[in-house]
Amino acid sequence: MNDETLTELDRAHAAMEATPEDDAARLRYYDRLASTELFLMLTQEPEGDAISPELFDLGDAQFLLAFDREDRLSAFAGRVVPYAALSGRALATMVAGQGVGLALNLETAPSQILLPPEALSWLVETLGTGPQEAQARPSEFRAPRVPEQLVTALDSRLATAAGLARKAYLAEVIYDDGTRGHLLGLTGTVPGAERALAGAINEALVFSGLEAGALDVTFLTDSDATTALLAGVALRFDLPEPPEPVRHEQIAPGSDPDKPPKLR
Repeated sequence: MNDETLTELDRAHAAMEATPEDDAARLRYYDRLASTELFLMLTQEPEGDAISPELFDLGDAQFLLAFDREDRLSAFAGRVVPYAALSGRALATMVAGQGVGLALNLETAPSQILLPPEALSWLVETLGTGPQEAQARPSEFRAPRVPEQLVTALDSRLATAAGLARKAYLAEVIYDDGTRGHLLGLTGTVPGAERALAGAINEALVFSGLEAGALDVTFLTDSDATTALLAGVALRFDLPEPPEPVRHEQIAPGSDPDKPPKLR
């Protein structure tokens, strides 16, 4: 398999396998898994938001069958099969605590792996540490002083938020009570997207491997005075333009990560 056919999940898996003692590589893999769209094999077509996944027994656990490309699902099944497309985050949330693991890209890719139920529960628990609201007034901004792995994690997460905002500015912040930290200011945010963006940024921080890390998030307008101050010292991220709209006949189960499909 050449580099052109490798997926981002393949690359993250290869990095994790090449350095088994590197916790940062392992976290990057689970970060990629959480945000990747997976194609889950079903026993029959979905009915509303209820799905019936194909399961197989292995030892003391049952495993779902999922793939990160449709052609990999087809190659494994060898026939036309029903499936549901959902994020790794939604899939893990759907089965957490039920003794079900995940067989990912089985027999179809170098990233094939059996993730036990404990791994999915850990992922859900890790993702469950959401952002907290706080009131503080910045008094000064400076150039950011953060590890490269956080910049990489933020860049990766913001790249998946196409169309939700236009720019993000990362800077060190000093608040009026003397406390210091780092702040990410987003401009051009689509109304209603604030919660999703804050959650994605929080996940980038969690999966960056910074145990005591903290990052404040604020939403600004282009004309805000704070935006001008940030632009002068901050590291800027340009979010991708939104993709062309695609017409869908129906909403696929699992397309909303906050509302994973129901098992039946």
